[in-house]
Amino acid sequence: MALTQAFGLGKKTYYCPPCGDECDKIAYSSPGKCPRCGMTLIEQTLAEHKRALSGKKLKVLFYLQDGVEVLDFAGPMEVFSYAGFDVSVVSKTKDPIISQGILKIIPDYSIADAPHADILAFFGGNAGNATKDPAVMAWVKKQTDPEYYFSVCTGAFILGKAGFLDNLTATTFHESIDGLRQALPKTKVLANVRFVDNGRVMTTAGISAGIDGALHLVAKIRGLDAAKQVAAYMEYDKWVPDNGLVVKSSAKEASK
Repeated sequence: MALTQAFGLGKKTYYCPPCGDECDKIAYSSPGKCPRCGMTLIEQTLAEHKRALSGKKLKVLFYLQDGVEVLDFAGPMEVFSYAGFDVSVVSKTKDPIISQGILKIIPDYSIADAPHADILAFFGGNAGNATKDPAVMAWVKKQTDPEYYFSVCTGAFILGKAGFLDNLTATTFHESIDGLRQALPKTKVLANVRFVDNGRVMTTAGISAGIDGALHLVAKIRGLDAAKQVAAYMEYDKWVPDNGLVVKSSAKEASK
């Protein structure tokens, strides 16, 4: 297993989970166990490993619109929360949101004061409320620095209308596949797939598929064992890791 100096430039590689020893500063070119402390190596970008060493939590922003589908966002919210990420809700304003006419949600931020997001997520249920709002879409288009974009169900329309799905592969809620194809002629839209991972941009099918996509993203960032622990804690025993389409990583992700 070849060693390289830590924090060198290059593609995604393998690191020892922070243990306080000198092996925290070593990058490995292949998976396995750390020869110094014996811990299982995790595939990470340089930015992810630096953040793990600093103890900083990933900031996840869920953009929610009035009428958002409850399970679309609640399932992934539990996944990211149990994985130790910092999850907050942003909407156009800080006025209460009503999900499916049942659940009242108070956003943490508006688009006027939302902080930087490491992961920016969008969800279905009245997604047209966002795509048809010029102020909202102008804000979405300005969000060019998250490490990952994530959508569930018809939240893909928001990502797509902002241009983040151009020349990529995507999926959405099974009843909205044709609509997404018509709306996004530059995007290859697939049916019958739980999620599509383009490297930096991930879309999932409807409702419960968002949990699969969120677990997949946790596995990418923190390792498969961490994702399995989250799934077990949630008693989500139907999860099949990698039960989706993983497309070649984007150039921006590979350059981290």
